[in-house]
Amino acid sequence: MRSDDRQSGESAGGGPEQLALIRETVRTARVPRAKPRTWRGAALAGEMPVARVVVNKGVLHLDQFFDYAVPEELDEVARPGVRVRVRFGAGAHQVRGGRREGGRLIDGFIVERRAASDYSGPLAALADVVSPEPVLSAELLGLARAVADRYAGTLADVLQLAVPPRNARAEAKPSPEPLPPPAAPGPGTWERYADGPAFLDALAGGGSPRAVWTALPGPHWAGELAAAVAATLASGRGALVVVPDGRAAARVDTALTALLGEGRHALLTAEAGPERRYRQWLAVRRGSVRAVVGTRAAMFAPVQDLGLVAVWDDGDSSHSEQHAPQPHAREVLLLRAAHDQCGFLLGGTSCTVEAAQLVATGWALPLAAPRERVRAAAPLVRTVGDGELARDEAARVARLPSLAWQAVRDGLRTGPVLVQVPRRGYVPRLACERCRAPARCRHCAGPLQAPAERDLRCGWCGRDEPGWHCAECGSTRLRARVVGARRTAEELGRAFPAVPVRTSGRDHVLESVPDRPALVVSTPGAEPVADGGYAAALLLDGWAMLGRPDLRAGEEALRRWIHAGSLVRGQAEGGTVVVVAEPTLRPVQALVRWDPVGHARRELAERAELGFPPVSRMAAVTGPPDALTAFLASVALPGDAEVLGPVPLPMTDPGRPRRTGDPPPGERWERALVRVPPGSGAALAAALKAARAGRSARGGDPVRVRIDPPDIG
Repeated sequence: MRSDDRQSGESAGGGPEQLALIRETVRTARVPRAKPRTWRGAALAGEMPVARVVVNKGVLHLDQFFDYAVPEELDEVARPGVRVRVRFGAGAHQVRGGRREGGRLIDGFIVERRAASDYSGPLAALADVVSPEPVLSAELLGLARAVADRYAGTLADVLQLAVPPRNARAEAKPSPEPLPPPAAPGPGTWERYADGPAFLDALAGGGSPRAVWTALPGPHWAGELAAAVAATLASGRGALVVVPDGRAAARVDTALTALLGEGRHALLTAEAGPERRYRQWLAVRRGSVRAVVGTRAAMFAPVQDLGLVAVWDDGDSSHSEQHAPQPHAREVLLLRAAHDQCGFLLGGTSCTVEAAQLVATGWALPLAAPRERVRAAAPLVRTVGDGELARDEAARVARLPSLAWQAVRDGLRTGPVLVQVPRRGYVPRLACERCRAPARCRHCAGPLQAPAERDLRCGWCGRDEPGWHCAECGSTRLRARVVGARRTAEELGRAFPAVPVRTSGRDHVLESVPDRPALVVSTPGAEPVADGGYAAALLLDGWAMLGRPDLRAGEEALRRWIHAGSLVRGQAEGGTVVVVAEPTLRPVQALVRWDPVGHARRELAERAELGFPPVSRMAAVTGPPDALTAFLASVALPGDAEVLGPVPLPMTDPGRPRRTGDPPPGERWERALVRVPPGSGAALAAALKAARAGRSARGGDPVRVRIDPPDIG
């Protein structure tokens, strides 16, 4: 300020006496001097002066609501569902003027306004309301609480997955007005399924059908999902579709736009960016949009008046959340369907054991095409086993058997050819050398391993197996085989020098390829869509997929193969698939018959006999050996619980990428599996959560718990 301004201000204000009066007025004013911090001396709201808040502290022993005082200035904006900032961690000795002070500023949500608090001591005041936009509804709060209890996690962790970060620019923009319900769509390609038109009619009429849908191979599945969404919208209700990746979401998005036009659905994927994604999410929350298509995080989308939840390809690992408490999209949508009494659709070209269980228990009905339609739509599948490879001179020289060579040459005459190569790093389990039956423990039926080529040991319960023999054929000889695929693209390029070779994998995934001759080498899950379909497909190194040390190895291999085969033209159009794997194995036979449902039913029957998930509920508990032993001794498990192990986990080398659940680099951790029969899953989750909460409060060594792990060895 300039000197002449200062002089004029002193003469107008009356000199030092006036300044002293101003200071005294400020000192005695009831308006707080630092309202975002303590609201010291501020008046409280006249009605409902207490706000119940869930704070963003994902600590198990703090998984509860906390009461805060509501200052009068925040009374209008401090509504249930809004984001707030609160002081957390102040001790009882830090009280001034009847209110707690101190602590660290953290985020939270108001879940309720109350007239009084259950806590008798002094309360801290809300520091600030971040935004007046209510983003946490009572329905979403109830869903988050159910998911936290289901997976032995905290409400705060689930809310971090359910509510996206705030974007001020997106929040400031109004959402469009909701459009009237569209007309009910015709059956279209749903006529290929026996109960397809009836399923759409039930949705359009306001019903809540539940179905497990085995989709026919080909490009029509996205349009069929769009028709189910349109039928639900026609009834005046909302719909939610969760797919495994952005490519699948883009296909459903295109199909919905073609069927309904713009403005009737929201696309929630990470590729959209934070501002656009949050703007779309707000449109759903405000009721402007009644349909959502998205990837894993969209399972919590706040669709109003939900009439249908659908998940596509539930066996894909992308549906399993990697952040605590690691829920699976299928299970979350099952909770929503049961809570909201809405329709449920689980679809895919293959069939998981969990899907087969939903049908077996009568909770959902099967939705499939007649066998004659399946045979017409599926490609011809041919196999190449060990016997053929041993007699095939071309296979010994060039790694490609003659049958596969011929299929590639014939396919390149009419279009592109897909070559699926397993990812590197799959470690095979042991199997009988004679009949290829997996080698399993006699006690718990876990997979047998031979660490450092020593004696056999179970990978689940840790028991030694000195005198193993095959239960199927009696042989005592084992085998373990991994076929490398490093030079597949180079070998094919040399074999067919005039044909372009394109690759699709983790580093670079192709969206689509044109309908002209080319070799497309892809890892599982990264196969691009070919315009008009592939003329042929090679599924190489089947043992590298079937030999994984996991309970789901056969199911996952079949799912990968069927997904690739679904991109190939039908048998009537000359489409051919050649799989290099032992033809007598159950997944290979299911592929030849194109019968994923039959394979899933047999897997379900075996798991029921052995007590494996999904018939039982299971938890994986990992940690340092001493901490794990102490934890298992302290937890009050249900009386029908069974503990398998513990067994040591492979050490993580420093500098190498870590997968979710891997121990810290250089540390030796162990894992125990705890399983309970049906009906005791909730008790198991509650017991493990209580034990972890007590350990967290005492500051013990970390112990990780994962309910229903997707891979258990």
